[in-house]
Amino acid sequence: MLLNADQKNAVSQLFKSYLAEHHLDDITHIISKCDEETHHPVVVNAMTLFEASMEVGDYFNAFPEEVLALFDEELQKTAKELLMNNTVSSSECWKPDQKLRQTLHTRITGLPVCPELTRDTIPHSRDAGHFLSITGTVIRTTVPKVLENERDYMCAKCRHVFTLKADFEQFYSFTPPLACPSPDACNSFKFTCLSDGCGPATCKDYQEIKIQEQVQRLAVGSIPRSMVVVLEDDLVDTCKSGDDVTVYGVMSQRWKPFYDGSRCDVELVLKSNNIEVSNQQGALSLLTEDVQKEFEEFWENHKYDPFTGRNQILLSLCPQVFGMYVVKLAVAMVLAGGVQRKDPSGTKIRGECHMLLVGDPGTGKSQFLKYAAKIMPRSVLTAGIGSTNAGLTVAAVKEGGEWHLEAGALVLSDGGLCCIDEFNSIKEHDRISIHEAMEQQSISVAKAGMVCKLNTRTTILAATNPKSRYDPKEPLSVNVALASPLLSRFDLVLVLLDTNNAEWDRVISSFILEDRGVPSDSSSLWPMEKMKAYFCLVKRLQPQVSDEANLILTRYYQLQRQRESRNAARTTIRMLESLSRLAEAHARLMYRETVSVEDAVMAVSVMECSMQGGGLLGNVNATLTTFPENPRQQYQMQCQIVLEGLDLTELLQNEMERLASLGSNNSVTSSPAGPADPQPNSCADRSAPRRTDEDPEESEKSLTCYVNTRKRPKSKHFKLPD
Repeated sequence: MLLNADQKNAVSQLFKSYLAEHHLDDITHIISKCDEETHHPVVVNAMTLFEASMEVGDYFNAFPEEVLALFDEELQKTAKELLMNNTVSSSECWKPDQKLRQTLHTRITGLPVCPELTRDTIPHSRDAGHFLSITGTVIRTTVPKVLENERDYMCAKCRHVFTLKADFEQFYSFTPPLACPSPDACNSFKFTCLSDGCGPATCKDYQEIKIQEQVQRLAVGSIPRSMVVVLEDDLVDTCKSGDDVTVYGVMSQRWKPFYDGSRCDVELVLKSNNIEVSNQQGALSLLTEDVQKEFEEFWENHKYDPFTGRNQILLSLCPQVFGMYVVKLAVAMVLAGGVQRKDPSGTKIRGECHMLLVGDPGTGKSQFLKYAAKIMPRSVLTAGIGSTNAGLTVAAVKEGGEWHLEAGALVLSDGGLCCIDEFNSIKEHDRISIHEAMEQQSISVAKAGMVCKLNTRTTILAATNPKSRYDPKEPLSVNVALASPLLSRFDLVLVLLDTNNAEWDRVISSFILEDRGVPSDSSSLWPMEKMKAYFCLVKRLQPQVSDEANLILTRYYQLQRQRESRNAARTTIRMLESLSRLAEAHARLMYRETVSVEDAVMAVSVMECSMQGGGLLGNVNATLTTFPENPRQQYQMQCQIVLEGLDLTELLQNEMERLASLGSNNSVTSSPAGPADPQPNSCADRSAPRRTDEDPEESEKSLTCYVNTRKRPKSKHFKLPD
């Protein structure tokens, strides 16, 4: 059943009045551009349209293709009327006597959220003919093509000329009518194509993409399915592989032309009317002025004690894992990332940090990967088991007689985060493909006659197990069986050892068994949405490295290069670039525009933990590190050790004076009634007990290794047995 003439006229009149009320300025602006060849969209909000006229909404849901054609036709008429009335200032660019091309298109958005109209899963055959909104991830894009859309025919008998449109349901083939459509009804069935021997009458841009269901929206045990989406005109090239998109369109069926003896395969495709790329929309929607003001007030309150504010953010990072202060600090710095540089010759130096977690089973490596993938937009989480070269980079797929490139994990996470678990399970020849992606941030492809370069500007957070029990006496490359060129590309390599420590085991068992994770009254912990918004905000900052910070990083790099027991795979020129990125990342984490001395000191401290026996802080077991009771005092000790070890006494004196002034200002602004009781989730409550079997000489060293408390914790998170 189709719309009759009265219904079509009613829909046209209602939509005309809607355009005059809501979109007259949009149409005027498009016409004033003097570009009659380019296709332009006019985005119509479905909720506003349906509220203006419920009758249009009913017709739209019942006959979407016909109603959309009426919308475009009425939009074109409105634009022509504006031209004829000379209401546009630059209307001389569009001659009123010329035929106005069909370049304006009605794009529907904002459908009501209901199961009949919005879907997170691929529709079924019963949905054919319905207008739907589908959310998914683009996994493949074809090359844009030029498609012949219309063809003119002439009747061989009555000489009647008529225009025939390509049949979408038969892959845009032209099927002549069974009889002449002339009003004289000559009933002839012989026609001559007028475009033979010359160019096609009208063409349009055409592209196909394939979208896949988002895994996080599926039920347990479901395998994500995919479907083809057809893009036309201004929608072509609006998305790329890896984008999270919301597609609006009409579900249609299409099949190849019939042949004797061949089976007719019918496939479901979505003929798109509008497409919205929502990569950053989720994070950007969180970055309202109120949220940004809240973060600014947060750092204003911690102006005289910024490390306490930073540790509160770290406590909210992967809160289900107890302690592991150094690991959480390193993960936060990697997620914040550095600033991309470009030298005068045009060479780009990456700003994204890469990190490798090496540890015994049960040390929480996968928990950090999963949490990081949740709070970062455009993130991909994959496991090394079964991952191939094509799965990580790009695969060449032949479909319909043509070769297409299908993006892998690194390409899909371009501009985001790629988490690779069980990194050691990737085969050696497949692991080599990551080298170019990590440093040059691109992948060179030469497959099936297609030679191109794809961007992989992604942060890689990987986790691996040692070959057997980790042996501290052996080099890192021997323990994890990774080659030196690959290890040197990681900015940080943290080793998590599951050592025998009775006191630590008592704390962890109490935390796990008594509280089952983070208690519900953890009011000071930031929720995940707030963490998403914060990391999205700090990645916009472009901190500049100060001269003092540059001096610290340079001296530390020189110290590592001159050590006799240095690790050749880790102390390359890439180490200096890593130090600069980590210092910028810490400045971003602290919500600053300048990389100060404390950012450089923290970058050196984290790098010391990564070096496994560094020249300043010694061996540090990142698993046993906990949050300090006094963050400023702990930083003061680290600063003293680092700057004295680098022979920067003048910088050390200036930094100590600055810290003393901060402490005096903080004491003045604090309450005169004395120190307040620690909050349930404060850093003091998260501290762990000192090991009872330490040597007195090692006790001072353990302070620099982040295990620095003598008191038993009084936190509600856990209780130590008497």
